[in-house]
Amino acid sequence: MKNLKWTLALAASLMSGAANAEISDNVVRIGVLNDISGIFQDTNGMGSVEAARMAAEDFNGGGKGIKVEIVYADHQNKADVGNAIARKWLDVEGVDAIVDVPNSAVGLSINTLLRDSRMTFLASSTASSDLTGKACSPNTIQWVNDAWATGNTTAAAMMSRGGKDWYFLTVDYALGKGIEAEAQKYIEGHGGKVLGSSKHPLGTSDFASFLLQAQGSKAQVIGLANAGGDTINAVKQAAEFGVQQSGQKLVAFLLFINDVHGMGIKVAQGLQLMEAFYWDMNDDTRAFAKRFAARPGMNGKMPSGNQAGVYASTLAYLNAVAATGSDNAKDAVPEMKKFRGKDKLFGDTAIRQDGRVVHPMYLFEVKKPEESKYPYDYYKLVSTIPADQAFRPLADGGCELVK
Repeated sequence: MKNLKWTLALAASLMSGAANAEISDNVVRIGVLNDISGIFQDTNGMGSVEAARMAAEDFNGGGKGIKVEIVYADHQNKADVGNAIARKWLDVEGVDAIVDVPNSAVGLSINTLLRDSRMTFLASSTASSDLTGKACSPNTIQWVNDAWATGNTTAAAMMSRGGKDWYFLTVDYALGKGIEAEAQKYIEGHGGKVLGSSKHPLGTSDFASFLLQAQGSKAQVIGLANAGGDTINAVKQAAEFGVQQSGQKLVAFLLFINDVHGMGIKVAQGLQLMEAFYWDMNDDTRAFAKRFAARPGMNGKMPSGNQAGVYASTLAYLNAVAATGSDNAKDAVPEMKKFRGKDKLFGDTAIRQDGRVVHPMYLFEVKKPEESKYPYDYYKLVSTIPADQAFRPLADGGCELVK
C-alpha cells in the first residue's frame, strides 16, 4: 500500500502564535485517498494527487504563511482498506482532511468514521447521494457528481430530446443500481417507459448478450449505468453491433474524458454523456488543463471532472482554513458553506447546508473524428442544466442538518 508524503512549504515565515494554536501541528495535512492502480487510476489516481498539489501551490499560504502537506494512499476499492488508512491518518499521522475517494462503499465508510472527528471529508469523487441525504455529516462536503444528479439530469436531458423509451445496462452493485433507480423514477414520472434492464457483474468483458437484449427492446435510449472499464467495454461492443447506426441512442451516466480518450473517438462518436466539467469549456478551464497536463507524470493528459473536483475542493477547504485560522472541520466546514459565487472550473457554485456543492451540469455528445481539431477535442455541448436544477432539492434528501 502506498502512503507517500510530499511536503510543500508555502512560505518561509512562521505563522503567528494565535494561528499556531489553531492549525494542528503547525501544518495543514490533506490526504488524497483513491484508486491508484485499478479501474479509476486514469480518472483519479496520481492525477488527483497532482491536482491537490496544484491547489496547495495556488493557495500559497493564504496570505498567512500557512504550510500545507499533501499525502496520498491507494484504497484498492476496498472499504476496509480505505477505512484503515483513514483511521491511521486520523489517529497517528495528523491528517486534517481527506479528498477524492472514488467508490461509494469506501466513501460511505470514511463518512461514518470522520463524523464528529476534527477531520474534513471532501468527497469530490464519491457518487453516493446518501452523503448529502440520510447519511449527511457536518464534516462532509460533496463535489462534482452524485447518483441523484447523474440519474435525474441525464434522464431529463435525454427526454427533452425525445428519448422516452429506455433500456438499461447496469453494473450489479450499489452505484449502478442507484443510478438506474434515480433515472427510472424520473423517466416514469415524466411520461416515459423503461422497457427492460440487464444487470452485469463488475469487470464484465463480454456485453454481447446484454446488448442484444437492449437492441431487441427497440428502446430509443440505451442507458449505461456503470463506470470505468465496464462502460468502455460496453461502448466498444455497442459500436461493433452498430447500435447507434440502427437509430438507438447510447448514453453513459458516468464517463470521463479519459475514458473517451482510452476507447478512441471513432468508437465513442455519437455517445451522449453528462459531465460537471470539461477542460475545453472556457479560458479558465483551458488554463487549468494546460498546467495540469504539464505536471510530472501527466504526459499531456487532460484532467477529468474528478481531478478538477479535487483541485476545487482542496482549494476551497484551504481558503476556509485561512479565513478561520483553523483546520478543524467544526470551523472549516461551516466557513465553506458560506460560499456563493463563481468557481473557475465549475461555474456558478454554492455549498448548501447538507454539504452538497451545486453547480451546472452539461450534456455532451462525443464528436465525430472529422470534427475533432486537436488532442482531447472530443465533446460538443448539447445542453446545460443550471445549478439550481442539476441536484436533488435540499428539502428532499432527508438530511438532518437541513433546518
